[in-house]
Amino acid sequence: MIPALRDLVRRLENPDIAQAGVIQWGSPVPTFGDLGSSQIATLGLNPSNREFVDITGKELIGPFRRFQTLRSLGLSHWSDATTKHLQMIEESCINYFSKNPYDTWFKELDSLLGGIASYYYANSPRSACHLDIIPYATLSKWTDLSAIQRSRLLEIAGDTLGWLLRDSSIKFLILNGNTVVKNVESISGTLLTRIEMSDWTLPRKARGGVRGVSFVGRINKIREVNLGREITVLGFNHNIQSSFGVTNEVKTNIRKWIIDSIGEKIS
Repeated sequence: MIPALRDLVRRLENPDIAQAGVIQWGSPVPTFGDLGSSQIATLGLNPSNREFVDITGKELIGPFRRFQTLRSLGLSHWSDATTKHLQMIEESCINYFSKNPYDTWFKELDSLLGGIASYYYANSPRSACHLDIIPYATLSKWTDLSAIQRSRLLEIAGDTLGWLLRDSSIKFLILNGNTVVKNVESISGTLLTRIEMSDWTLPRKARGGVRGVSFVGRINKIREVNLGREITVLGFNHNIQSSFGVTNEVKTNIRKWIIDSIGEKIS
């Protein structure tokens, strides 16, 4: 079992969690895919509310369900969760890409990984997984949360990524977007090297375009959690799903950069 899972479930009953806008009836999402068999992980901010609700805000149920909830587990409170319930939560995470993944979001990132024979959907020793800095879905998007709410979430769960990476075989962490980069720099205490990438520029009519920037570095801790090794970090300032005007050409160039950076460094 994911070592951090029991504590993550317990934290859902922290009063500060509700004030931070978390969907409290939804389980934590420590990983999308099999963290235990992956050497590469992409990184985002926190799970989308669409992992738990449909476009109208109703809970996903039946074959549309992606993760466990209090309802699906037959629980009234997370404090009632047993080892069996925790195993069900973990199975939902590990098997995420073989059931009903939120393809609108993940297909874009998956396309960046294909050249290194490592995919979310591969179900092989070369598969990749996705992690988030905060493992809890919120009712609103991260950018719509208040500064106080974001700060509170980082206080409550900012060490989670450290626990997950420490107990994994992840060698490469790929950061999706400038906000993710800034948060990783903050929680790792590491300033990543920035390089302007001219072929990542997003076209704009009124200006010269939005420049592209790559980020490279190595981290060995998250907050107070010692990872026990160094992990290579690769990042790009454009959020692949959210940045306006990310062209196919720019995506192709980012993909090539990732392939060149990782090369044959995974087994």
